[in-house]
Amino acid sequence: MQRLPVITAFGGFNPAGRSSFHRGYKRLVLDSLGADERTDVLSDLAALMGLRTGDAAAGPLSAELEQQVLQGTLVRELESRYYDYRKCHFHQAADLQSESGFTFEMSARQLPSPLPEDWKVEPLEKGRVRVHTAGLSVMLDSYREIAVGSAGQLPTGFEPAQHYNSRFHPRGLQLAILGASDAVQSLGIDWDRVVEKAGPENISLYASSAMSQLDPNGNGGLLQSRLRGGRVSSKQLALGLTSMPADFVNAYVLGSVGTTGAVAGACATYLYNLRAAVEDIRCGRARVAVVGAAEAPLVPEVVDGYATMGALANLDGLRKIFGDNIDFRRASRPFGENCGFTLGEGSQWVVLMDDELALEVGAPIHGAVANVFVNADGPKKSISAPGPGNYLTVARAMSEVRAILGEDSLRQRSFVQAHGSSTPQNRVTESAIFDRLAAAFGIEGWPVCAVKAFVGHTVAAASGDQLITSLGIFNRGILPGITTIERVADDVHHDHLALSTKHVERDPASLEVAFLNSKGFGGNNATASVLAPHVAEKMLAKRHGERAMTEYRKRNEAVTENALAYDARASRGDLDAIYRFGEGLIDEAGIALEGSKMTMPGVAGSVSLPDENPFADMV
Repeated sequence: MQRLPVITAFGGFNPAGRSSFHRGYKRLVLDSLGADERTDVLSDLAALMGLRTGDAAAGPLSAELEQQVLQGTLVRELESRYYDYRKCHFHQAADLQSESGFTFEMSARQLPSPLPEDWKVEPLEKGRVRVHTAGLSVMLDSYREIAVGSAGQLPTGFEPAQHYNSRFHPRGLQLAILGASDAVQSLGIDWDRVVEKAGPENISLYASSAMSQLDPNGNGGLLQSRLRGGRVSSKQLALGLTSMPADFVNAYVLGSVGTTGAVAGACATYLYNLRAAVEDIRCGRARVAVVGAAEAPLVPEVVDGYATMGALANLDGLRKIFGDNIDFRRASRPFGENCGFTLGEGSQWVVLMDDELALEVGAPIHGAVANVFVNADGPKKSISAPGPGNYLTVARAMSEVRAILGEDSLRQRSFVQAHGSSTPQNRVTESAIFDRLAAAFGIEGWPVCAVKAFVGHTVAAASGDQLITSLGIFNRGILPGITTIERVADDVHHDHLALSTKHVERDPASLEVAFLNSKGFGGNNATASVLAPHVAEKMLAKRHGERAMTEYRKRNEAVTENALAYDARASRGDLDAIYRFGEGLIDEAGIALEGSKMTMPGVAGSVSLPDENPFADMV
């Protein structure tokens, strides 16, 4: 018997806003919501964007303010707070020559070492020198256009750094702190109580970025500093590591001494980390597992790199679709006429518990993760090209769901969250996988969603966007349509698929499983199967009995009340981010070892040490 990994909390931030309580999801399907719910979503976003605060944050928005919120969310033209893509600074190398040579003055402290052989230096007063040389090699300040003008940006006016003491933190780590804090607070249970119930050694955390932290406070600044005439800081290398989202959340949000890891797999990074967490819970290595990712790739160097590969939707490609009047809000176009993907930034987190612990503490049940399958592509001509591994991951996930829930559930009550990167190659290859496997498993009209149409490609966090959106679908029953395209492209395989350009409303009870699919550079393929909350509760009732479920629901009432209190505060703009810098430090001198237990001051309970031989049959 394996434990079921139950999703008890979720949170984060992306171009749709705050993820907890399905708020980001509701921004995607805003046009399908009723008036009151629509007002609530827009009010929450207005507060997040700093347009309304405190008690004034609630209530209907003026028409002007509503447009400001709508225009400042989801994929849109790149804002100048990142950089000016029309006039991006760079250095132009030049060799200067003159028959009469060059003479110039400078500070003696700025002289290069060693001096160029043809330089003649004459001392002057006040620490200055005069230099004579026949020629100069220089770097001239220059500007050029990076021909990518669309991006999935955090809501306009929302700056993570303003919500906690974020000195010198790269933007990706700011997002990690806020995203994990949002998830933990949405749980509605004090984290120390969770640790006390589970045991500190039974907590796992898996999170990472894929690109590392590439802004000036991370690896970007580390690599640029000497070339820009600056100095490397003591923080840039350490804070630039891909493991830092996990390290920061362990240290400053959870205060965890449990298992930690940071798995990177290009665009499949989130599912790789989710797989590690699911395995921990299913086999009993952990009772609680926190999973996340954070990515902040909207820096010129990253955009320039992807653009040079021909992977991004650039201005010329968009002009071929829209003409001279480019609609940047529809630049990300999965399964339609498209020209490349759109980068986005974001951070998504979930808290998993084993089924017994979730019931014991009265935790919310938002669904469950049945499994995550990973397969490589085998021999490849190009490291970035798709391959056969994704056929395996999708087929394995479908086959196991059929074994768990039955044929009818797979055929009639499942849907797919496509990788849907918005490249011409992806629309053909991924649709072929879904279409062929749908036919093989007897599925007709298989619903396919593509969240990147709304938020862009958040790289490491991309499948987190898929997961959070799926939880929203289970809650509201609205399948987001691919609203950025007019029609499905001619070369897309969809004989057995349902690709809609409009939102599709279903009875939530009719949706039982979501498949999250990811195709990453290098052959990093992953597919997860996520079960709806009503399915998870039914499974829990069968295992633990109706009496246990009744007692669980009583415990859950206070938990729900606490969680909603956080949501109310956050909707007024008070995120109250958890950032425990320097708090609750463990005095190593106070660590006590007694028999097979180690007790650490400041940490709830004691850590059990392994004292059984796992290889008893071999020794």
